[in-house]
Amino acid sequence: MPLSTERKAEYFIRMKELMSTYPKCFVVEINNVGSKQIQETRIALRGTAEILMGKNTMMRKCIREYAEENPDTPLAQLEECCRGNVGFVFTNGDLGEVRKVLESNIRPAPAKVGAIAPSDVIIPAGPTGCDPGQTAFFQTLQISTKITRGQIEMTNDTHLIKVGEKVGASQAALLQKLNIEPFTYGMVLRSVYDSGSLFDAKVLDITDDVLTTKFVKALGFVSALSLALHMPTEASVTHSIANAFKAILSVTIELENYTFEKAEVYKLYLADPSAFGGGGGGGGDAPAAATAKVAVIEEEIEEAPPAVDMFGGGGDGGDY
Repeated sequence: MPLSTERKAEYFIRMKELMSTYPKCFVVEINNVGSKQIQETRIALRGTAEILMGKNTMMRKCIREYAEENPDTPLAQLEECCRGNVGFVFTNGDLGEVRKVLESNIRPAPAKVGAIAPSDVIIPAGPTGCDPGQTAFFQTLQISTKITRGQIEMTNDTHLIKVGEKVGASQAALLQKLNIEPFTYGMVLRSVYDSGSLFDAKVLDITDDVLTTKFVKALGFVSALSLALHMPTEASVTHSIANAFKAILSVTIELENYTFEKAEVYKLYLADPSAFGGGGGGGGDAPAAATAKVAVIEEEIEEAPPAVDMFGGGGDGGDY
């Protein structure tokens, strides 16, 4: 039954008010979601978010009018989201918390004839509770069975329905006989709008750990590229300093009349490696301290890449 003119006017006022009040919203798909389930979700989100459903034509018209009243508003891009059986969930709160509530409110449902399967349906092997007189029914579906203790038993796991397929009458009848509700339905997040940006809901799966891993990986690429191009950057400067230290150390070790504090322990080691063996002889404290000092210095530079000129060689490139 179509809405009256007064009800349509109230709906438009309500939607425009929500778009003006809330800077964030989810575009949700509500296929096979009942009114009672939506009401339970509203209750769970009370005080946190507002759910708005309606006909696509009405929602698109309302968004167009709002865009005309507010030129250059980024909410105009929501018009393209009004395709299929969708609705909006407006919020000022944390998107992650609202998402948890939406995804937790799901319900099991039986397989209806003609419905598109949202997931694979696999019936495990084992007793079915059906009497032997129904063997022909299983044979029609090409399911191997045997009779055990007066009931039909499936001998193998059966992949009854594949995702995306239409549910047939025999398949639905079998699942009903076995008292199996294979599907679950709830609000499916399609898109997210946040302060002018519209993006896929999968973006919310990106955690801080994922971002940190990707940043560290990118930083390594920048550092390697900077070193290869002989262009010092903030990403590569620590490697350049470590490489410069190794270059200076290699020269200093060959000089008899020059040394510096960090190089002294290496000279001592090369002069008498046996003194760093940690043996039981007297004066073991000094070799032990020297060994520890070598270990600390080597740990500091062990991640450095192959030696390059600290300032790029030519002196005409670089950021510093």
